[in-house]
Amino acid sequence: LIWNSTGLLNFSHDKIITVGAYIFAATFIIKFNMNKPLAIVLTFMLMGILGSVIASGIFNPLRHMRSNIFAVMGTMMLGRILAEAIRLIYGPVPFTIENWLSGTIKIGTLMVTKANVIICVVAILVVAALQLFMNFTKIGKAMRCVASNKNAASLMGIDVQRNMVITIAISFVICSIIGIMVTPLYSVNQTMASMISLKGFAAGVIGGFGSLPGAIVGGMIIGVMENIGGMIFPSTFKDVVAFVFLIIVLLVRPSGVLGKKNN
Repeated sequence: LIWNSTGLLNFSHDKIITVGAYIFAATFIIKFNMNKPLAIVLTFMLMGILGSVIASGIFNPLRHMRSNIFAVMGTMMLGRILAEAIRLIYGPVPFTIENWLSGTIKIGTLMVTKANVIICVVAILVVAALQLFMNFTKIGKAMRCVASNKNAASLMGIDVQRNMVITIAISFVICSIIGIMVTPLYSVNQTMASMISLKGFAAGVIGGFGSLPGAIVGGMIIGVMENIGGMIFPSTFKDVVAFVFLIIVLLVRPSGVLGKKNN
């Protein structure tokens, strides 16, 4: 979303996911002892506001810079700022939430953790909602126009800067969904989303960078390749498989599986 709307690569996604997890778990659940549905809604609202502020203060100004290196450094420093803010506000000690998506589900002879099943369902719902929003709402169509050609969109009367703010706010909300969903799988800590972000980036490149269907396909490919690699190699090499495959794709087809080849 951020790449298509601003043309900038965001290297702070892992920290944004972590911020969402901390706001939900540490602030609303542990500190204020809220019920979980209300905590989720308030987390979405707060992350949307945070995304709007950061979009206006960082992403929109950075996209006007002459060199992309300024944008890269800006998003990397944003990640460091968020990481240090988490450490100062919440402390360095990891923690977990009791009775949050815990337990297992039995499907025939197969036992699956409830968290993994719910993550799959939520992911499908989010992708479907995003596709409907992008294709059938006025704001979503404007977002697609901005992603396609910012100058033409501006000439057609679309407020490009406002549209980018909305897009980045949606991206922050999606990051908070990820943070909330993976909380049962990892303890809430400052590095909980590091591998998620790296594999998400790899999935985007493998599928075709900038393509939402491509990112989904890339994620599926990485998941399959990792599990095949886990059966062949020791489990400690599971994470390596995804990045080795990424290098192979970059060498053979840099545009990705669903990406358009450049002439």
